[in-house]
Amino acid sequence: MTFELDVDVQRWRRGLRTLVEQTPGIVPVVKGNGYGFGRDRLAAESTALGLDTIAVGTYSEVPGALAAFSGDVMVLTPWRPFFTDVVFDERVIHTVGRVDDIAALAAGEGSGSRVLVEGETSMSRHGLDRHELAAAVAALGGLRVEGFAIHLPMAGSNLDEAERWAAALETSQVETTTIFASHLTPAELAVLHERRPNLVIRPRIGTSLWLGDLGALSVRATVLDSHLVARGERIGYRQRPMPRDGFLLVISGGTSHGIALEAPKAAAGVVQRGKSFAKGGLEAAGFSLSPFTIDGKQRWFAEPPHMQASMIFVPASASAPEVGERVAVAVRFTTATFDAVNLR
Repeated sequence: MTFELDVDVQRWRRGLRTLVEQTPGIVPVVKGNGYGFGRDRLAAESTALGLDTIAVGTYSEVPGALAAFSGDVMVLTPWRPFFTDVVFDERVIHTVGRVDDIAALAAGEGSGSRVLVEGETSMSRHGLDRHELAAAVAALGGLRVEGFAIHLPMAGSNLDEAERWAAALETSQVETTTIFASHLTPAELAVLHERRPNLVIRPRIGTSLWLGDLGALSVRATVLDSHLVARGERIGYRQRPMPRDGFLLVISGGTSHGIALEAPKAAAGVVQRGKSFAKGGLEAAGFSLSPFTIDGKQRWFAEPPHMQASMIFVPASASAPEVGERVAVAVRFTTATFDAVNLR
């Protein structure tokens, strides 16, 4: 238990309650790695918050969600006839976004299932074109429509697009007045509620709920070993020479914990592109900045991280921690796996 997430649980839960109270109809998203906390923990927190529905990412996540949460479980990934892990249960709400799939679900084992009909937004990921809504309704058969779903992009304002879909739903034959929406801001939700009083808007929220107060979260890794090294001395799997005298620290946290794993970034603007260019040049030369902060500075990897630990170089001019001390780590919570989550 050496790569850990410490949670100021009272502060964290206060933030959860505040957002839930400010967001009527909220549906927490509980998917993937559970935003670093684990899906079962977030499902339990959703129950404690008194919520009636959670959203998971895939069908493989449904059994655990049904066991950990007492309400409804909606699946964000649209149903496909070739899926082999589909769970048919009265508490499961399936997403459908292709006319052929709607017909296949209605005609097969899933006949009578609860579904969300999804519209294709400018995300261009899943969903029906608005001109397909009539054909979708005709294919529904005995499927029970629980609502309409839109998954919006994260860049720019989504209000105009959300309004277009709201208008399309109101004039369609889809028998629902409920829209489940992802990535609407609080201000956009308020405007949409005001302009479309006949619709029930239910926001699906993950990151800004579970990770809304990063000040309540602290990630720490433990120093497992420390060695004095001299300039030119070769170390590690790849026997790289050390750039100068200093300390070689072996710290818990490697690729299995999500260290040095990051999503591609879109560089927008001259400054961002300049930073990306500079970072790329350093990495091409064999230098990579680690997420570990030691003596007030983010330090360099001595070599690429191992599976469960990382080797970090600290120059002799810095104050190096002792074996057993903990150091701060910056992580991307959606790719991080911790040895322990400590609620304090």
